[in-house]
Amino acid sequence: MSIYTLDETTLRNLAAEIDAAPPRPHHSGLLEIANRIRSGCSFRYALNRGGWYRPGGIIAADGTRITNSLAEWAKSELAACGNDMHELVERHADSGLLVTRHTGRTHYFVAAYGPAPADFLQLEVEELQEVLDRELIDTDQPPEDLQELVEPVAPELLEAQAVAAPRYRFSRLIDMRQTVARTSSSNTRNEGLPRLLSEWAHSSAAGRGHFSDHWIVALREHQDRYRNPVISASLVSRHARELKPFQWNIELSGPEMSAQLKAFDRAAGYTSAWYAHLVAGTITPPKVAYAVARDLEAGFSYLPDTEAALIRSWVVAPYSV
Repeated sequence: MSIYTLDETTLRNLAAEIDAAPPRPHHSGLLEIANRIRSGCSFRYALNRGGWYRPGGIIAADGTRITNSLAEWAKSELAACGNDMHELVERHADSGLLVTRHTGRTHYFVAAYGPAPADFLQLEVEELQEVLDRELIDTDQPPEDLQELVEPVAPELLEAQAVAAPRYRFSRLIDMRQTVARTSSSNTRNEGLPRLLSEWAHSSAAGRGHFSDHWIVALREHQDRYRNPVISASLVSRHARELKPFQWNIELSGPEMSAQLKAFDRAAGYTSAWYAHLVAGTITPPKVAYAVARDLEAGFSYLPDTEAALIRSWVVAPYSV
């Protein structure tokens, strides 16, 4: 099964259907749409990541929409002023025009379609809310150029009052099996992801649910200096909010170390979670791995054989995702 068999028309229709759906509690309408993507594939809500925003447009003080794109309007208006920024400032200094921004969260939905750790689909949908950002012209510190008009360094922000209803925006739909292959071939820094997935398949964690029950894969696409597309991957835990930083000190070993590892795994809900968080570079510090390796050398056997093999391998060749 591969999501790349979906043709462009089908993907456009999917995006249009998602974009037209009004946000609802628990994303019930969105899940109905998602569960029609592939028969036998049931999507579940995974997590959301927020705190980001995008530039918006311009509205008048009475709420009249001037433009949806500040950048395009500013460029056109500057040209109309003969590329004279002072002329633009004088023209709009007392206009009362307001700039907006789109605050956003990205919602992640997952659907496993096979037993292997990478056998799942990941649907990413943005939820956007347009709010007031600032006045177009700060008369105390007027912009000197186009960049300062569009992105002032220290703007006087307005209260983030909503100016439009929340809305969904389709971001992407990926088959993780295909994506892992692409990221591995496009960037040597992503070699850790297939290694972790292989280790997961042979560890005790595989018996406690699918990989997508516990993690999503965050992707970032950019171009290298030769303008070749590069995909970078990182792991995001679905349980990060429930997990506490590892309580470790240099004297921790043996039964005390075992108790720490088991407590961490119980909080995460699966065996060897502490190891996954070591590789993901999030919560488990590398010092814990080296301390566990010393315990193994000293004859302690609180880890299953599969996990003991993992930590010995990691100490010889440390890696992260």
